[in-house]
Amino acid sequence: MKFTSLVASVALLGLVTVWDAPLKAINPQLVQANAAEMKPTDSMSKPGDSMSKPGDSMSKPGDSMSKPASTSMTAKQKIALLTKNKGQKGNGEQLRRFFLGDLEPIAVQPGGAGMVVNLYNKANNVTFAYCATFDVVVAVKSGKVTAFLASEVK
Repeated sequence: MKFTSLVASVALLGLVTVWDAPLKAINPQLVQANAAEMKPTDSMSKPGDSMSKPGDSMSKPGDSMSKPASTSMTAKQKIALLTKNKGQKGNGEQLRRFFLGDLEPIAVQPGGAGMVVNLYNKANNVTFAYCATFDVVVAVKSGKVTAFLASEVK
C-alpha cells in the first residue's frame, strides 16, 4: 500500500469522525437542528417546542392535543374528547394517557387499515375501536361491543 493512499484514508476517516466540526463553522443552525432531532421527545410535543410543557404560554388553549392527562378532567369529559377527535391521527395516544391500564381487548375485527381492536373500559362501560396501524380511535360506543358496524370502523 502506498504512503499517499494511507494518508488519504486516515484523513478521510478523520473527516467522517468529526463531521459536525466543519459543519458548525459553516452553518451553526444546521448543527442545532441536528441536535434537536436527536433528543428524545414526548410524542405529544411539536417540532420546535420540545421544551414547552402543557399549560405553558406556548400551548394553545383550544388545542385538544396539548391538554395534559390530568385528574381534573372527568371520565365523561375524556370520553367526549376522544369521541370528538376520533379518526384524527394521534388520538390513540390520548386513549392510552386517559385509560392507561384500564382497557381490556375484547375483540378484533376487519376495518381501518387491516384490523381494528375493540378495547373495553369496564369502569365507564365504554368500548373503543382502535386501529394500531394509524394510532387512531375509529369508533366509540357505550356498553360492551364485540363488533362495530363495518361503516363505523372504515
